[in-house]
Amino acid sequence: MRPDVPFGVADRLCIYRRSAIFYSEFPMLYRPLISGLLFLAVMPAQAIECKASYGDGQVEFKLATGSPGELGLLKALADAFNQGHNSRLCWVKAGSGKSLSLLKSGEVDMAMVHAPAAEKRAVEQGWATQRTLIGSNEFYLVGPAGDPAKVSHALSIAQAYQQIADKPALFLSRGDNSGTHKKERMIWEKAQRSPQGKWYRVTGKFMRATLRQANQQQGYFMTDSSTWVAEKAKLDNLKVLFAGDPVLVNTYHALRGVSGNDAALKLSGQFINFVGSNAGQAILTHYGKTAHGAAMYTGIADTTSSH
Repeated sequence: MRPDVPFGVADRLCIYRRSAIFYSEFPMLYRPLISGLLFLAVMPAQAIECKASYGDGQVEFKLATGSPGELGLLKALADAFNQGHNSRLCWVKAGSGKSLSLLKSGEVDMAMVHAPAAEKRAVEQGWATQRTLIGSNEFYLVGPAGDPAKVSHALSIAQAYQQIADKPALFLSRGDNSGTHKKERMIWEKAQRSPQGKWYRVTGKFMRATLRQANQQQGYFMTDSSTWVAEKAKLDNLKVLFAGDPVLVNTYHALRGVSGNDAALKLSGQFINFVGSNAGQAILTHYGKTAHGAAMYTGIADTTSSH
């Protein structure tokens, strides 16, 4: 084909003929490629990974959540629930944003999350149901004892963020669209500051790992109170510098999917009811007292209903 002549039907036919001749003479060169493409076409989608599995019942249901699983609360609830059901709970470790995404795609049967606006949209859009308040904790702004941004003197969490940005002082962010990250972004908006630059460090890690990194690098970080209770004995370089702003209340809700495995969805609904029952709430509100000397979660009765 000459460069000044449009690429037309005749040119295509010429290419097809040459390809057919080449294949007939060197078929062994083509077969691995064709086999590979066929394998990719029929290969099933990768199954969702269970970070842990609790129980040995015949019916498995998949639950996506972050800190409640990482801190052991989910196991305590699952162990009690499984005693009365032929169930096995698969914990899929994910932050709130990812958990809701997995619920929407049907890869998990339910989620325990702390992202109220996104949860409400999920129910409104029809791909989640049975949204149920199960309890809460709160967020703490922790940082180095020297408090270079003087956030301990702030009158609100938004003012504390302003002071960090204006200093500027090292601030660590999960940056993962988790419930914590969503809350952090909301506070930056209230503070009318755009976090960027060397002082703003995105980890892409979960709560516990980012908290430990903040301790190592002596930076500010907004952690949930439950993880702080579990980790504080190991964090020599950090202290709670700001808490108590109503904005920092962190409510948890459970939701289940609307389509998929009927038996798994039924168990998910029963598990949500169990967590909200007196038995489930007793486990939640006492969790952490034995190991850490303090409760790690607040029950439904003491959680503000406006969230």
